[in-house]
Amino acid sequence: MALGFIKKVFSFGKDKTETDKPDSDAAIEKGNENASFEEVLIEAEAHAPVTDDPVSDLEMETAGGPAPDATIADEEPEDDKPLLPGPEQAGDMGIVPLSLLQAEAEADELPATDVNDPDAPLDTLAMDALLDEAEAVTASETTETPVTPSVLPKGFSLPSERVVLVEAEPEQKLSWFQRLRAGLSRTSMQLTSQISALFTKRKLDEDTLDELEDLLIQSDLGLETAMRITGALSSERYGKDVSGEDVARIMAGEITKVLAPVAKPLELDLSHKPHVILVVGVNGTGKTTTIGKLAAKLSGSGLKVMLAAGDTFRAAAIEQLKIWADRTGSEFIGTKLGADAAGLAYDAFEQARTKKCDVLIIDTAGRLQNKTELMDELEKIVRVLGKLDPDAPHTVLQTLDATTGQNALNQVEIFRNVAGVSGLIMTKLDGTARGGILVAIAAKHKLPVYFIGVGEGVDDLEPFEAEDFAKAIAGV
Repeated sequence: MALGFIKKVFSFGKDKTETDKPDSDAAIEKGNENASFEEVLIEAEAHAPVTDDPVSDLEMETAGGPAPDATIADEEPEDDKPLLPGPEQAGDMGIVPLSLLQAEAEADELPATDVNDPDAPLDTLAMDALLDEAEAVTASETTETPVTPSVLPKGFSLPSERVVLVEAEPEQKLSWFQRLRAGLSRTSMQLTSQISALFTKRKLDEDTLDELEDLLIQSDLGLETAMRITGALSSERYGKDVSGEDVARIMAGEITKVLAPVAKPLELDLSHKPHVILVVGVNGTGKTTTIGKLAAKLSGSGLKVMLAAGDTFRAAAIEQLKIWADRTGSEFIGTKLGADAAGLAYDAFEQARTKKCDVLIIDTAGRLQNKTELMDELEKIVRVLGKLDPDAPHTVLQTLDATTGQNALNQVEIFRNVAGVSGLIMTKLDGTARGGILVAIAAKHKLPVYFIGVGEGVDDLEPFEAEDFAKAIAGV
């Protein structure tokens, strides 16, 4: 087989004339008949003509098969063996297949990758260039914005500045008004569905107005607000056909008139260091959580805040407030369960002044207005703070749970008399159909409503906006 293959290799081109063949080739054929296979290859390579083709005749013949005029002499190949060597045999003989040579040549001729071409394949160097460029852009865009303590977050103001300063807010999936509307959806749906049923195919007369007034009172909007709404509706549409949309539009306008005077920012007089905020309210109204949310807003604007765990009657309240202090980067002071809350308030004020804190927020135990001894304890806290600073506490916030309905009216009156409540925060508006109670409280007590909450998240406590609230309640 080997002899047949050798003869076949050197029979390529025998059909050429003797004049075309170099003398050296003829000498090789005649003089090396008895030479070994290796000697023949060496001698052939030494006398091979130089061509521009990078692939030799031997390689071409190996890759592509015998030439058209080639003949096989002496020995016929066996049927089960290939005429030419396969890839394994070719490798053993030191023969490189033409396909590999072509692949290497194409690889050597590939142009350099253009990093600006989005369709070009990325090699290692191109990827490194892109990464370096991205890092340079990121570094150039990274800046630190200094925070000025005098710039308060949205919903707060300074005594000398009545314009609310607004902080930059991160992008959110839903706007505050969308979340407010969603939170008040139960209140709005119940009210608007009843109004629509009342005015179906009916003209506005005295009976209809009486029914509407009763409906509004039952929705916790209060007698004063209900009379305002029915009066405005009567003056505009009496004796005419009225739709639910007409009632909703007028209702939103009248509710806005009631709420606008009490929708104010929380004023912080930072000439007092610390500015003391005392938070009071009944058990379960969300005092501790509200304190944490306020601390997050104030700390985020650059103010130094201290939280004091004055609720010494509930063990979990101390740990809960400590967690909020850690989360918001605030200072914290607490004591053991059952300790004197007034003594803690005294220590908190002294430490806050020593550490030059801007704001001190003091939590208090949740107490019912009919518990005389607990209300006396609250009065003691106020007296102790007044001895340290005649104007302290500078702000007294009462948290109200919207789910309590009419009971919230009585709570405001009691705490206002005992602790001198200066403003309100309404919580849990998203869990009730009785959100209209805030309108009744505003109409009766006319206390500022600083914030409202429609969820448990840190961003779910926002400054109170009268028009937004009125539209959400009326469903317009």
